[in-house]
Amino acid sequence: MNILTIDFETYYDKEYSLSKITTEEYIRDDRFEVIGVAVQIDNGEPEWFSGSHKETRNFLTQYNWADSLAVAHNAMFDAAILSWSFGISPKGWIDTLSMARPIHGTEVGGSLKALSEHYGLGVKGTEVVNAMGKRRAFFKSDELQAYGEYCQNDVRLTYNLFQKLKPSIPTKELKLIDLTIKMFSEPVLCIDVPVLEEHLVGVVERKEELLASAEANKEIIMSNEKFATALMALGIDPPKKVSPRTGKVTWAFSKTDESFKALLDSPEESVQNLVAARLGVKTTLEETRTQRFIDIGKRGTLPVPLKYYAAHTGRWGGADKVNLQNLPARDGKSKIKTSICSPVGYTLIDADSSQIEARTLAWLSQQNDLVENFANDEDVYKIMAAKIYGIPVEKVTKEQRFFGKTVILGCGYGMGAAKFQMMLRLQGVSIDEKESERIIRVYRSTYPRIHNLWNEGKNVLDGLLFDRPAKFGRTGVVTVSGEGILLPSGLRIIYPHLERNTDGVMGGVEKHTFSYKSRKETVYIYGGKVVENVVQALARCIVAEQMLRIAKKYRVVLTVHDAIMCSVKDEEVEEAAKYIEECMKWTPDWAEGLPVNCEVGWGKTYADC
Repeated sequence: MNILTIDFETYYDKEYSLSKITTEEYIRDDRFEVIGVAVQIDNGEPEWFSGSHKETRNFLTQYNWADSLAVAHNAMFDAAILSWSFGISPKGWIDTLSMARPIHGTEVGGSLKALSEHYGLGVKGTEVVNAMGKRRAFFKSDELQAYGEYCQNDVRLTYNLFQKLKPSIPTKELKLIDLTIKMFSEPVLCIDVPVLEEHLVGVVERKEELLASAEANKEIIMSNEKFATALMALGIDPPKKVSPRTGKVTWAFSKTDESFKALLDSPEESVQNLVAARLGVKTTLEETRTQRFIDIGKRGTLPVPLKYYAAHTGRWGGADKVNLQNLPARDGKSKIKTSICSPVGYTLIDADSSQIEARTLAWLSQQNDLVENFANDEDVYKIMAAKIYGIPVEKVTKEQRFFGKTVILGCGYGMGAAKFQMMLRLQGVSIDEKESERIIRVYRSTYPRIHNLWNEGKNVLDGLLFDRPAKFGRTGVVTVSGEGILLPSGLRIIYPHLERNTDGVMGGVEKHTFSYKSRKETVYIYGGKVVENVVQALARCIVAEQMLRIAKKYRVVLTVHDAIMCSVKDEEVEEAAKYIEECMKWTPDWAEGLPVNCEVGWGKTYADC
């Protein structure tokens, strides 16, 4: 199969550029123009072409895209142009930006310039800077030639970068990159614009009412304690920080506190509005997001922009200012989910893994009694509640089961009594400190192997730091070395610039904490967090392989966390749902004995699923 490396050069100016608007908006804009394109077959010499739209299409169609793999850096951009503007779809897409992410994280930088310099491949040119504001017709012949040479150089760099990265990326991951790119470049989901326009009116009215109320009751907005109470009433754990002035822990409610500003992106509109009132923000996320979806719907179908390997656990993230990973989870109440619908003649099927993290944690830690409970489809929440309250399972009440569920889903990564108490309080349930401590003790004594895994997680950090083997969970699942935690996918969890910090001496023994450097800050890591990272990464590995199996028969149009959505013909719904359910209950060989399960639903809209 041929490798066709491609790079488009397009018109941009100060206001119309990818730094100002989204990729979808940029390409679908009336101002969009292809200045030129370069294509390289395998390791041959790149060919540059610049001409009218029709001439460019004729140039591109001379290549055998249907039987070739296309390679680009930030392929979401080039793939969308090739598909939307020229109606061309290659057999598969390879994105060197995506390939670099699991290998380097944020260490090198994702630009073609940074990666080319890191691997010593050559120097990226700067001619694109001189092209700002210039239509193709206004380029002089020598300028267009220089721009072509710049584009050809980019193609060479991209192809050589692909060759450098290829040995480190398993074939299955390349297939996942292809699926991810095609969710954007070959969109099928539709948007019901009238539904969103009606919703937008209500969003604006509610925001104005809340801001007016906040203005009338400045006491709540201006008082840290009362504002914190208001957040907690909405189920939010108010962010905190250490005051640089006093050295004491205080509320992080200022415009410079990133953790507080992040609440503007809450899935809950009420939280957005309250935080907006405090910060004096005029437009909330729900308002801007609704308008963004309206605009996309007026331009066409919904391209699904997902960032492959957005987290170091391998999970996908939102991209292009459309974070479908962060839509409200309130079934039937999300107007955006209601507006996302199938094309005519098709139905959406959404399959969601059931308790996959809790199941993976039990299996990895070899807490075999809990694994058996899951395998037998027993109510593990009732079983936990029965342990907490010392009663038979059949006597557990609905309220007691709630405690069991909260413990199973919340305490598997080392949560202590104080945090558990706070978690319950945010859900409107109050218990005293002693009762919280008792419940945590019951959980840890009931599932001692999970407790032990947290200690193994701490040993993993020592192993990573000093490049020595460390036992972690079920034998043969992950491997620890100085390079990181090797996952069954063949990729690694890495903690850049990992450090062990001495935090004093207790009982004659030094106490240590660990930290590593993320893109923006120092992150503290501990045994329970390592367990969480590995469990989430393993869950991602399973869901990713399930997605590849599903994609062999049906079109995958979206993945959100541990769920997979497909678009199938109306007449194939029941057959497809059965097949998808079988795939979602399948596990790879390395996960033998892990009892996965799923819920499958379908409908004409995302909300119906």
